[in-house]
Amino acid sequence: MQIVTDRGMDLSPEQLAGLEIHSVPLTLTLDGKTYLSGEDIQPDEFYRLLAATPSFPTTSQPSPGMFAELYRKLAATDPEILSIHISSGLSGTVQSAQLAAQMVPEAHVTIVDTKTLSGAEGWQVEAAARAAKAGWPLGRILALVDQVREATDTIYTLATLRYLIHGGRISHLKGLLASVLNIKPLIGVEKEHGTYTQRGSARTLNAAILKIADSVAGQHAPGTALRAQVLHGNNPDGAALLRERMSELFKCTWLPTCSIAPVLGAHTGPGLVGLVYAPQSAFEQGMP
Repeated sequence: MQIVTDRGMDLSPEQLAGLEIHSVPLTLTLDGKTYLSGEDIQPDEFYRLLAATPSFPTTSQPSPGMFAELYRKLAATDPEILSIHISSGLSGTVQSAQLAAQMVPEAHVTIVDTKTLSGAEGWQVEAAARAAKAGWPLGRILALVDQVREATDTIYTLATLRYLIHGGRISHLKGLLASVLNIKPLIGVEKEHGTYTQRGSARTLNAAILKIADSVAGQHAPGTALRAQVLHGNNPDGAALLRERMSELFKCTWLPTCSIAPVLGAHTGPGLVGLVYAPQSAFEQGMP
């Protein structure tokens, strides 16, 4: 079983260590130059370039041809492929993968729509890769991925809404645009369609970061044992603030803090701070 994902997925180097995961890049274009996110542009360089231009970056999903090329290459050694991707509610990547699978009949491709992105997508990919490495059959791996998806939530806030508005990703969030310049929204990803949903707001970025922890406390009682990971877009201080506040409220088993992929930063701009979290109990039984 071979695991394929996309660069809308975030995992720390520590989580990736020892796992064989094949990634199809998403592209981003800035100032007329096109990059493969996570391959020929990394977060530090991306935010440096972003700060130096008034232009907005644009992004595009992988083409079916890019997927087909990878599927064909992998099928030559093992035709069983599990392809796990960014939410179809936020990207056309799943559709590209589906079209590609039809183009490569020698590959037995199973496609999973994670209904999320970034670190939450990464948790599903990591679980699948560990299970595949342990020799689990496909059905058991898919059940595990479902278990992780159902247990896991993600929430983030950001310093500016300019990039999300430009990318057209939040036009459906009612009431958000009316006072757009004065608020820092808390944005989650709902699990039915995998689209953004508003979970609150605050007047300053630091207040919004602290409010993320309060939002989690609305789901899980303070003192609950949680599995958690902080992600950020060129904002290590904000990431540290969120981690500190979460540690005050919950018994957190922390995964390494990491930067979000440049292709995701293209839609959020600099300053984002986000959290992936789940009850620790969901990760204590039935795991590879």
